[in-house]
Amino acid sequence: MARVPLIDEHATPEIAALAAQIRGARGGQLHVFYRALLHTPALASAWFEFNNAVRFRTSLGDRVRELAIMRVAALTGCAYVWHVHEELYAAPAGITPREVEALRDWRESGVFGARESALLAYVDAMTSNVAVPDAVFDGMSRHFSARETVEATVLVGAYNMQTRVLRALDLDPEKT
Repeated sequence: MARVPLIDEHATPEIAALAAQIRGARGGQLHVFYRALLHTPALASAWFEFNNAVRFRTSLGDRVRELAIMRVAALTGCAYVWHVHEELYAAPAGITPREVEALRDWRESGVFGARESALLAYVDAMTSNVAVPDAVFDGMSRHFSARETVEATVLVGAYNMQTRVLRALDLDPEKT
């Protein structure tokens, strides 16, 4: 059960307008995450804008983006993000069910090529250790431009924050 009450999207005119904006950009959905953030509309609005930029206004391809997000979810144990991205975004991004499952133990799977392995090693270092060893960064630099590296870094950082908020507040689509 969520540790904070979820806000009714019609609680105030300000919240209703923001909820409508979020629904409009999310295929008519107002995810539990946003219903929690609506305790502070300014935070919900800022997160919405930031998340849209991180996910949809970069040069990263859909596949790279979804591999990174799902690996963060696997490492942080965030069932919410894993479930949403497995169900809604993995297949359209070209990630097969076999690859989805391989993300949990990608090094042993042998499923991913050099470029994607460099990305996943980078995600692992950022998420598990925070500091990224030079060898891991060099691997990333061999396969991604400086722009893509910055974009991937911000994406991974953003999803580390999101998964931690979801876990701390016990927000899960199956529990609410």
